[in-house]
Amino acid sequence: MMKLKAMLFAGVAIAASLPAAAQAQGAPAATADGNSDIIVTARKRQETLLDVPVAVTAISGDTLARQNINSVREAAALSPGLNISSDGAGRAFVSIRGVGVTLVQTVQPGVGLFIDGIYRPNTAYLNNPLLDVERIEVLRGPQGTLYGKNTLGGAINVITRQPGNDFEARGAASYAGPDNSWLVSGSVSAPIVQDKLAIRIGGAHRQQDGFIRNTTVGGHSNSLNTDSVSGTLRFTPGNDVVVAVNGYYDWIKGHNVPYAWVSGPTDYSRNNNFNTTGITTYKYRGVNARIEAPIEAIDTRVTLLAAYDARDTNSPDSDGDFGPANVVRSTGKDQLRTKTVELRFDTTLNEQLSTLFGLFYSRETFDAAGANTIVPFGLVLPSSDHRVGDTYAAFGTVFWKPTSDWEVALGMRYDHESRRALGAPRLKSNEVEPRLSITRHWNPSLMTYASVARGYRGGGFNAPTAPVRTYQGDSAWTYEVGTKYATSAFSLSGDIFFSDYKHYIGLNSVAPSSAGGLVTVDLNAGHVHSYGAELEARVRPTDNWTISSGLTYMHARLVDSSEYTDVTNRTLSSDHLTFQPDWLYNISSDYVVPLGDNKLTFNASLNGKSKRLAATLNQTTPTFLKGYAVVNGSITFATAKGIEFAVFGNNLFNKKYFDSYIEKTTLQLAGLPASDLGIIGDLRRYGVRASFKF
Repeated sequence: MMKLKAMLFAGVAIAASLPAAAQAQGAPAATADGNSDIIVTARKRQETLLDVPVAVTAISGDTLARQNINSVREAAALSPGLNISSDGAGRAFVSIRGVGVTLVQTVQPGVGLFIDGIYRPNTAYLNNPLLDVERIEVLRGPQGTLYGKNTLGGAINVITRQPGNDFEARGAASYAGPDNSWLVSGSVSAPIVQDKLAIRIGGAHRQQDGFIRNTTVGGHSNSLNTDSVSGTLRFTPGNDVVVAVNGYYDWIKGHNVPYAWVSGPTDYSRNNNFNTTGITTYKYRGVNARIEAPIEAIDTRVTLLAAYDARDTNSPDSDGDFGPANVVRSTGKDQLRTKTVELRFDTTLNEQLSTLFGLFYSRETFDAAGANTIVPFGLVLPSSDHRVGDTYAAFGTVFWKPTSDWEVALGMRYDHESRRALGAPRLKSNEVEPRLSITRHWNPSLMTYASVARGYRGGGFNAPTAPVRTYQGDSAWTYEVGTKYATSAFSLSGDIFFSDYKHYIGLNSVAPSSAGGLVTVDLNAGHVHSYGAELEARVRPTDNWTISSGLTYMHARLVDSSEYTDVTNRTLSSDHLTFQPDWLYNISSDYVVPLGDNKLTFNASLNGKSKRLAATLNQTTPTFLKGYAVVNGSITFATAKGIEFAVFGNNLFNKKYFDSYIEKTTLQLAGLPASDLGIIGDLRRYGVRASFKF
């Protein structure tokens, strides 16, 4: 992103989550479906929720469809502790328990994202349409022991449906107004050779006009057009051997940070006055393979994963001054390439003792080129960037069950990271990430656990003209106790946690440039303490009525911001973390009316956040965004033949709120016309949906 445009994101503190988990075949659905024996892969093994000493939420594909949720970003409302926002088609900023990453794409994430056990290197996927999803798992707290660096906040694991011996076809289409939002998706899964070879192919198209209009050049400023295709080939030659190959391609056309000039945090303007539409395209593509095979002589299952992922971004004409005057125009392209390999051995030594050991390697290469043009002077300011990062890791966990009621799990991971950039000293780090958990099963329905874990995120580079060329990685120790209770009629899980973050990478700022003027810098802002509690509950008052809810209290505060002041010579107006609410909550009700072999389902849900700190560099007066709650609803008629018809409404009461907000001090420091900038969240949509599966 160009220099002047990057200045707009100064002061943004966010939390990133690159999730993790391996894949479970044919696993049951999520808590909202009333299953007390839910299978998850939080520890890279298939286990029930009651066996996992991790705060984890599982959301089934059926739940996503019933609530008209089409992306991971939208699904975040159903998980305690998870907060995802976006300010552009290819940009998402995500946090778990209050801490994550800045908006700048070159900053390493603090939350891991995995698709079928394969690491995805950037968070833009969180905005993409979900295609053939079996379930989403959200793991809260450091997951470094099994998933490595950059999961200090937690992990998000998306598991897709896998092909098998049965032919299966699925399709769905929906349309909603008033912004012409429509989605078409479909998939086919079928055996090629019975018991040996199966294939799944799926595709989706999503399109919407959005709710922000450009009053300078006309048209919409947050429209979205996406196409996705993916395929999986699964080979099972026998002897419990599985070979799976997956490929995907996502093409996205949207707008670059479509902020509107606003007069304050209650001015919900829908009019953007940029002098260009800021169209940006993104191409994501990749191929990955997984081989699983047993070594019966030593009771070990070996898994080998390999993946290649590519992202290409093209922003040919963007407004660098964010206003109607033609002062600064920006162009930019970038490429990100990621290669990963992982080998692990899951061994059962006896009934009491088992181990999981492995090795990991990844290489990331990033190249960018662009220019800012100062139009009145005809001055072109080119920029370029080249970065390479290598990570080597060894990890292991020992699981000891002295009795059937107790488990002690002790894990350790060693990460060696080497990163380099043009004209900068090489960054190296050697980090150890331990995890200890103790689990007690009181009866088949009730367990408690306690855990302590350390997470780590690697450092990075600023522009060559910045006063601080590099910043170090940050880390967190998290202490957690929790309990889970589950039956077919009622389930409750809760936890309390405390996290101590050192050298927090969560703010960027504006600083003097060695070439004159100002430059954006990412930096270590200081130390953060985050503590709170999370609750999830599901109850079935009757066989036909299910109520699900989640609640999070999260006190995440900067307790020492001296590192920020040392670099910028500025102070912060608040100890809050940008865009992080203290409260998150959701409640959903499903009531089923049987109609012979068919059924009618009434769904209503409410999702909310408390007030949040806007992105601001103001040293005296913080700007807070108001809290909000959004009400959604649907009525679905489902036949015994697998055909469904639904009417739905999202944000039924047309609640106005901001998805992203930048206070005017940032523009003033960048020498741009001073105005607050905001992006409103989606307004009311109402529509129809039809789907089938057979």
